[in-house]
Amino acid sequence: MEENARKRILCPLDPKHTVYEDQLAKHLKKCNSREKPKPDFFIQDINSGLKDETEIPDQLVPISSLSEEQLENLIKKLRKASEGLNCTLKDQIMSHPALHDALNDPKNGDSAAKHLKQQASILGNIENLKLLGPRRCFVEFGAGKGKLSHWVDIALKDAEKVHFILVEKVTTRFKVDGKHRKKNSVFERLQIDIQHLCLNKIPLLSKEKLPVVGIGKHLCGVATDLALRCLVETYAASCEERNEEPLAKRIKNDKTEKEINTLAKEGNEKNTPEKWTPVAGIAIALCCHHRCDWRHYVGKEYFRALGLGAVDFHYFQRMSSWATCGMRKTSLAASNISTKRRDKQNDGSEEHDDGGYTITDDSPESLPGFLTVEEKKKIGHLCKLLIDQGRIKYLQQKGFSPALQYYIDPLVSLENVLLTALPNHSSSPETSA
Repeated sequence: MEENARKRILCPLDPKHTVYEDQLAKHLKKCNSREKPKPDFFIQDINSGLKDETEIPDQLVPISSLSEEQLENLIKKLRKASEGLNCTLKDQIMSHPALHDALNDPKNGDSAAKHLKQQASILGNIENLKLLGPRRCFVEFGAGKGKLSHWVDIALKDAEKVHFILVEKVTTRFKVDGKHRKKNSVFERLQIDIQHLCLNKIPLLSKEKLPVVGIGKHLCGVATDLALRCLVETYAASCEERNEEPLAKRIKNDKTEKEINTLAKEGNEKNTPEKWTPVAGIAIALCCHHRCDWRHYVGKEYFRALGLGAVDFHYFQRMSSWATCGMRKTSLAASNISTKRRDKQNDGSEEHDDGGYTITDDSPESLPGFLTVEEKKKIGHLCKLLIDQGRIKYLQQKGFSPALQYYIDPLVSLENVLLTALPNHSSSPETSA
């Protein structure tokens, strides 16, 4: 269109707005849609796990198009692979006094109360693992508004030298981390996809040897695998480059756990400084297994050892959504809201609603009728458990003692499993898988 003999054209970077043609060069230098310089801690696909990946299947038939026989064969495979797994996890529903007043605020609505209960339990579990303390850096993955880090900071009170790195790949409104002005704690927010995040390139971590505690509330699907690789693989590798002996090597010499504990005890008795560990611990509330991705999954070796591959994983992760099908009748009214939230691709913020999945071709309503809703729910839980078991095995191989536990009542959230992990030499209580 023309205006005063000057022509306006669509911006080549973003056609949602226009610009005067004779001012295009100047506009491109300041357009908000221009590609911005990548920070030092951005390294393309560093946590993706895409090396030598040749098994990614092409277009697959949706579950609703599988024959009854094909579906039965898949379920048989799942049950065989799951033999011997403990299907009943330990209840580890906790709370923390830091949230006492907030939990008892009469102004809380149902949604606020639900999230506060989950944050309180995660915080209680972090404290139970002896991970709350001074001189450490908490990295919150899929931070959203930063509420989990907020409560960790409140719980730590005036602990010295505490840092928080909040990782979120989308712009987030109503953030709470900007409100913290305590001199003993520092908050830094990084807008980046976990897939490309190199922790050791963050100035805060490269300058100071602060042990990292990885945390997250409802870290969605594939983001959990990216975060685990970011913490225990990429970050540990960086320590090796700086000639800092990584955890996996320190325990590799076929020493038994008893021998390791004895050595640690002797070291304490001699008042020798404790060996610095890059990752002090992990506490991540899992969710949305149906959004996992074989290309980035950390448990591929575990699946292959069971005779399973990319195609099996694809169908198992799709069937994992059946675990929440019991909530569909009560949550369909909220499905439009939760769909919009998920469309923002927020890697696991606290706004994440549970159970409000969009009805897709693999939903219980569109499947052959030879399975009851309860049977589908059990199969869905089994799929989740098998996927999580691959994560457990991965962490064990990397020198950690991981565990899965229920951290909240399913009436509060159906996504109620917390993945925790401590370095093998840690003396914190009950961390076996």
